[in-house]
Amino acid sequence: MTTTTGPLLSAAGLHVAFPGRRGAAPARAVDGVELTVGKGEIVALVGESGCGKTTLARTLLGLVAPTAGGVSFDGSPLDHRPRALKAYRRRVQLVLQDPSGSLNPRHTVYDAVAEGLRIHGSPDVEREVVAEALARAGLRPAERFFLRYPHELSGGQRQRVVIAGALVLSPELLVADEPVASLDASVRGEILALLLRLRDELGLSALVVTHDLGLAWNIADRVAVMYLGRIVETGPVEQVLTNPQHPYTQALLSVLPESAGDPVVLTGEAPDPSRIPDGCRFHARCPVLASGEADRAGVAERCRTADLPVLAGGTARVACHWATTRRRG
Repeated sequence: MTTTTGPLLSAAGLHVAFPGRRGAAPARAVDGVELTVGKGEIVALVGESGCGKTTLARTLLGLVAPTAGGVSFDGSPLDHRPRALKAYRRRVQLVLQDPSGSLNPRHTVYDAVAEGLRIHGSPDVEREVVAEALARAGLRPAERFFLRYPHELSGGQRQRVVIAGALVLSPELLVADEPVASLDASVRGEILALLLRLRDELGLSALVVTHDLGLAWNIADRVAVMYLGRIVETGPVEQVLTNPQHPYTQALLSVLPESAGDPVVLTGEAPDPSRIPDGCRFHARCPVLASGEADRAGVAERCRTADLPVLAGGTARVACHWATTRRRG
């Protein structure tokens, strides 16, 4: 692949739809997404369960083929043929949420970390590469962990082994799906600090998938907030999280322990992705519409009937009729 000066990873007009059951409409899990991750950048993809963020991450990894649109890496379109995907996965590695489920209980730490090397062709210096990966993940001295099994490790140590298994192939990008959700609060900070250190030392990029805006604040350069298959707010993390524009982002922030004021309770569940409503896809749960603020701003009818454009670009942007009207005012 040819190295470019543009984004390391990009999604353009990305759609993923799954067939409906028994003749039902397709479920539009990813419904027109524009997203980039720059070199050496950490982007947090944030949203509640069922919003499509894990499907988007799997599509970016090449595990799910898009229905429309495409993914590019280092300037080249992602090729879904098996040999090309194998080469791609040397450069892009996945870190899963649950280290206990990610590690084979019958494999030693050494074998777990060496697995990627063996799949892609183990070098003669396997032992040295495994030791270096474990050390970079904070397990030192590495040799002390070689013959241990997952059940002999703490939760934080298991997650470090998973990260070492990703690092062993010297990737350029990590896709971390809820990387600290299963860990104790005391360990979460250590793993987040590790990801930041790897970015600074190795120039690693990362897409961190999370439901936790507090995590995004601690680790990300940029944040993209996802709702019902689409990015509804995006921009630099400081700007989005200190001055959120979309009512959905405001609601997610309001439940953090350090937030001032009362939590915003969203009514109902997120709509079914096979029945995305007309207008703003958030309008049925929007507290601004429910309180009458949208009526007073003169945008309530647009909220219910007029779709919003797909957000693109790395600057702070929002897909919300009410927020756009407030900015103009």
